[in-house]
Amino acid sequence: MILDCAIIGGGPAGLTAGLYTTRGGLENVVMFEKGMPGGQITGSSEIENYPGVTGEITGMDLMLPWPAQCQKFGLIHEMKNVTCVSKEGDIFTIHTEDGETIQAHSVIIGTGSSPRRVGFKGEDELFGKGVSTCATCDGFFYKDKEVVVIGGGDTALEEALYLAKICSKVYIVHRRDTFRAAPNTIKRIQNTQNIELILNSTPDEVYGDNMGVTGIKIINKDGKTRDIEVPGVFTFVGNDINNETLIQKDGTFLCEINELGQVKVDLRMRTSVAGLFATGDMRQDAPKQVVSAAGDGAVAALSAISYVDELLN
Repeated sequence: MILDCAIIGGGPAGLTAGLYTTRGGLENVVMFEKGMPGGQITGSSEIENYPGVTGEITGMDLMLPWPAQCQKFGLIHEMKNVTCVSKEGDIFTIHTEDGETIQAHSVIIGTGSSPRRVGFKGEDELFGKGVSTCATCDGFFYKDKEVVVIGGGDTALEEALYLAKICSKVYIVHRRDTFRAAPNTIKRIQNTQNIELILNSTPDEVYGDNMGVTGIKIINKDGKTRDIEVPGVFTFVGNDINNETLIQKDGTFLCEINELGQVKVDLRMRTSVAGLFATGDMRQDAPKQVVSAAGDGAVAALSAISYVDELLN
């Protein structure tokens, strides 16, 4: 059996694509997502900018009903890790980690991005042992303790605010003296008493013992070092594009990507390969917002429906 559409990734883009393709008439639509659907946003402590959603709501709560809505119209969720997507003629082949191959007439890919490592000494060795990229996942372990947050964007500041409700004190280390975040978020940071800003500074080394992190050394632009004893360090410095599934046997990419590793698409989410559509954080110029990713999924699904109808009729 050849699928009408294979969806790679189960975040907001993939789930919306699943909803629109199945409700729009495509049959045999499978979404491949090795973990729980919902994407990175499920780790966010607070969502206040999704249209129509008011009051305090977590990313997990926001995404909870999406899979059931999609499955209502026939979307099938396969918990398999896709290692590669290739194409021969008009048929795509989905290669999974367990060696299975599945064929499809069209593919919508939305594998997103992953938190980027900062690169300071001790980060890799102590990752998961006091160094974290998810405040909602690990913040509880530092209840009534001091922690350090590294970064200056919306995510860093939002997660710092979340941690400030749990921890006795939160230090925000940022390499500049201004933040790249929403004005309202910056104002909340400035008005939170147990948050201390350490600006024009970068992490030099995180250190610890067999139990985990015990402190971090910070260096400012003048070369002065500050040692802060904390059991937890949270890093939020951007993301790397998850484009590995597009890499072919010869090392080239299935479709065109830009210098940042993002997939090039047009306004209909079409890539340089007919029948292949890219969505969400992995496509070029992505705003990296849930509402935008959902919009990408809807656009890609409508494009996929048109492509498959034209291909088969």
